[in-house]
Amino acid sequence: MDLVGHLEELRKRLMITFGTFIVFLGLSFVFVQDVYDWLVKDIPVKLAILGPSDILWVYFVLSGVLAIAITIPVAAHQLWLFIRPALNEQEQKITLAYIPALFILFLLGIGFGYILIFPLVFDFLLTMSEGMFMDFFTAEKYFRFLVSMTLPFGFLFELPVVIMFLTRMGIIDPNQLMRIRKYAYFVLIVISVVITPPDFLSDILVIIPLFFLYECSILLSKVVYRRKQDKTELVA
Repeated sequence: MDLVGHLEELRKRLMITFGTFIVFLGLSFVFVQDVYDWLVKDIPVKLAILGPSDILWVYFVLSGVLAIAITIPVAAHQLWLFIRPALNEQEQKITLAYIPALFILFLLGIGFGYILIFPLVFDFLLTMSEGMFMDFFTAEKYFRFLVSMTLPFGFLFELPVVIMFLTRMGIIDPNQLMRIRKYAYFVLIVISVVITPPDFLSDILVIIPLFFLYECSILLSKVVYRRKQDKTELVA
């Protein structure tokens, strides 16, 4: 395939992924009310809206998160179809197995952010306002905060699988990951500061699991790299 052929193929894969997201976005509207009721059942305050547009915003945000989660396996499969011609038969089977892992890790990341990080940060911020302010939350502000504390973890939890895939493809190796560790830590710190509220506790609660994910990625990269070298030596 020439360059134009590659670009046409990439365009096709992107259009399929985008179309899938739009379809699931529309279908997710059917379940928004149930998701909303489940998310707000345990919060200690009543959410308010400042206008009709807030209702539409909440619908789109909740539907968007659902659509992203469902679209991830499709997007991963389209990426696999795009690079499949460059892989041998064994590599095709191995890399195809990464697709379910991406979906599972995304859900685990969302769950980690929602069950562990979000309650800790939310309760901590509420305790800071005790005796000083009246708690009044709009639905838009609440869900914007909720999404910022959960959705990034869905993507960040996929880091180990992405690193394994890139190692398998020969693009990176564990030695490179160790050499850039301090730069990677700096980037992860910046990410944690951006996605969390401006308080020290929130930053620490996010930074620690991100560092742990990076170290796990190095270990998994070593495993994949070692197996790849062993197979190369056997062939030789």
